[in-house]
Amino acid sequence: MDEVVSQILEKQVLSAAKAVEDKLDEEIAALDRLDPDDIEALRERRIQQMRRAAERRAKWRTLGHGEYTDVPEKEFFSAAKASERLVCHFYRDNWPCKVLDKHLSILAKQHVETRFVKVHAEKAPFLTEKLRIVVLPTLAIVKNGKVEDYVVGFDELGGKDDFSTEDLEERLAKSQVIFLDGEGSAYTSKQAAATKRSVRQSGTGDSSDSE
Repeated sequence: MDEVVSQILEKQVLSAAKAVEDKLDEEIAALDRLDPDDIEALRERRIQQMRRAAERRAKWRTLGHGEYTDVPEKEFFSAAKASERLVCHFYRDNWPCKVLDKHLSILAKQHVETRFVKVHAEKAPFLTEKLRIVVLPTLAIVKNGKVEDYVVGFDELGGKDDFSTEDLEERLAKSQVIFLDGEGSAYTSKQAAATKRSVRQSGTGDSSDSE
């Protein structure tokens, strides 16, 4: 039985290797068919793409992207209008919110395409009432100036405080407020980050806190 399984696995590995080799052969053949003008055009196009990407990153950083910052209630609306994508953590000073803070601090640096902020719920009564924030922590997912989704407590992250940064990242990606790959994200390969980052250190396992 073990020999049969071994043979099957060997065939699968060889098949995958052959597919990769064939793909590389196709790309090499395509390059061989290009004349100097085609190669120069491709080079120029790539340079323009890199330039536009750099300009976008520079603009994002002037808007506060790349950092996880605490903003007062009155600045929330201007931040939501200025950035196409924004994640806002409504928090209070408790353990579940601090757990979320650590994950969001990591993601803010990885996903420069999105702005990450937090608002102290008890200091923002108008905003919490307007957005119907009842349970803390709550993440408001904002796109093009409108709140389109919420992540309430830890229920969607396994129900406990030992979820990984990637768990939260995948949940945000489902709302299309961040990119899992591409120019905005420093997180270009899920396989390259196979070791999950857990920030749980100690404390209670409570996932949320009702106001």
